[in-house]
Amino acid sequence: MSGDKIRLNTEWLCDCGGCHVALVDLHEKILKVLESVTILKCPVLTDEKNYPAADIGILTGSVRTEHDRHAAIEMRKNCKTIIAFGTCAVYGGLHGAGLAHSREEIMDHVYRQSPTTRTDFLPNNSVSSLEKMVTPIDEVIDVDLYLPGCPPHPHFIFEGLSALIEQRSPKAGKESVCAGCRRTMVKTEADTIKEITEGVPDKETCFLSQGYICQGSVTLDRCLAPCPNHGVPCSGCAGPTMQVLTEPTRDIRTEIGQRMSRLTKIPYDTVKDHLERTAKTQYAYAMATKMIGNKPTFLIRKWIAEGEAR
Repeated sequence: MSGDKIRLNTEWLCDCGGCHVALVDLHEKILKVLESVTILKCPVLTDEKNYPAADIGILTGSVRTEHDRHAAIEMRKNCKTIIAFGTCAVYGGLHGAGLAHSREEIMDHVYRQSPTTRTDFLPNNSVSSLEKMVTPIDEVIDVDLYLPGCPPHPHFIFEGLSALIEQRSPKAGKESVCAGCRRTMVKTEADTIKEITEGVPDKETCFLSQGYICQGSVTLDRCLAPCPNHGVPCSGCAGPTMQVLTEPTRDIRTEIGQRMSRLTKIPYDTVKDHLERTAKTQYAYAMATKMIGNKPTFLIRKWIAEGEAR
């Protein structure tokens, strides 16, 4: 790209805006990035409504509305390299849990049944129409680089942007969050599944060994494990490991169930049933991607129906 500054566009689709805030979390390192980058479009910094020709395009959020789809397509047309930035862009993110319900169920609940809205009508055409599905952006356009995280950790943001600027491959491993966790897996006498609000977990012992559900072993490390190292079980915000994504018969509940049953006296079926009852939480970040949603072992609507029948 010669000695000229790299032209950068950013755009957010259906998300909370936290991924754009994460760019600022680079702190002083952002100055090094800006030495090599000219920002042409950024919703929180510029008033650019169009999509200028750019070298790099950062897309945050998933495709949930007609506007999201249009924005993603325009970014792809006008950016040489597209980064799926954040778990929503890569896997669909938290609002992917909406796939457990129909579009009509969601609209009725929000606008007609919510005690806080007190309305009995749906938005008219002044609001961008809600699509039937929550869609990761690579199901709509081609993606060149994936950077999951909710939001992405500054370490990986800097590495990813630096790699593109320097025209090299990013340095990113395939380890799980457990690789960065200082806790130790040990066999214990725990015989029941605990909520994180129950008791105070031992700070040296693996959460699974203590009976707490932790997704560290099934989550890709794009965070450097801050949660488990500071007393909070991993919630899976960076998305599943490659084993979970690529193996058709292995998923979050089977992997965690097997590990927890080996580390405790809690039966495998008990763990699996618990994860199915709380599937909208356990699978929330990634259920919108076909790599999870199309698995023969993923039966979210069946699990919800069984839970409501109990």
